[in-house]
Amino acid sequence: MLIKTNLTALAAVLALTGAASAHATLEQDTAVVGASTKITLRVPHGCDGEATNTVRIEIPDGFYAVKPMPKAGWDLTTETGPYAEPFDNHGREMTECVRAVIWSNGDLADDHYDEFTLRGSVGPDMTAGEAMFFPAVQTCANGTADWTDTSGSNDVPNPAPKLDLVAGNAAQDHAHGHGHGSHGEAAAEVTTLGDLEIATPFARATLPNQPVAGSFMTITNTGAADDVLIAVSSPAAGRMEVHEMAMDGDVMRMRELDGGLPIPAGETVTLAPGGFHVMFMDLAGPLVEGDSVEVTLTFETSGDVSLTVPVTGIDDGAMDHSGHGGH
Repeated sequence: MLIKTNLTALAAVLALTGAASAHATLEQDTAVVGASTKITLRVPHGCDGEATNTVRIEIPDGFYAVKPMPKAGWDLTTETGPYAEPFDNHGREMTECVRAVIWSNGDLADDHYDEFTLRGSVGPDMTAGEAMFFPAVQTCANGTADWTDTSGSNDVPNPAPKLDLVAGNAAQDHAHGHGHGSHGEAAAEVTTLGDLEIATPFARATLPNQPVAGSFMTITNTGAADDVLIAVSSPAAGRMEVHEMAMDGDVMRMRELDGGLPIPAGETVTLAPGGFHVMFMDLAGPLVEGDSVEVTLTFETSGDVSLTVPVTGIDDGAMDHSGHGGH
């Protein structure tokens, strides 16, 4: 009797485990607030034995600059709609966005597995510690498999795929999360200036004739006194500015910081796509992946420090700087 009871309990556990693993889920568990990310929907089965012909992913508020990946054998379309709150992308007011991505006219057999991928940016106004849900629906010949419950409960039969949002306050978060080779190699290098530690600097490669570029890093103040990043310069640009992304009424705007970027004592400040960042303005020439540029940071208390900043590949998921030339 004891053996039978234990076997029954084990069967129940295995059934629950199988049910959980049969859910459509995201390959990624977390995303950094204010940074670009890739999400991959994993589709483990069809609809009650039928093949999946269409996969649809709903895009939540706060997830910007969506670019889906085409799949061989599937048609790819998107649906657009208004942002809940418009935002200013370096002088261009963005009012509409991709609200759904649809892969259709495919044939994913019930006993096969596949993945559906897109990129986008988590808005800097989102809150670390919260979840961002991406409801998904599989459509088959005679039915659907809906993964649309956004309650966050693990006990529902159709939980929506989700990302847990985390703060980008560690150098390795960005280096590992984006997979740029030269950037990742720079992750272990830290430049010290008094009580300041500058880690993982990198700049984005530019398109031909692009007048601006972005640069990112983390700055940690290990001392007991606050400091301020008050100026940046480089021979690669006519001028450089430190920018933030912030709400101005109902519109999110990217703008130059007035008075510099504070580096509070005992804290780390992250410059990342979608948040604080350094801008190369009036570029002397294109920034080429694999090259490096010299950049000088000037702090109110600590003084000047020179960095050799590697240039990484163009990240399609990052906030667009191509419309920034009007500043």
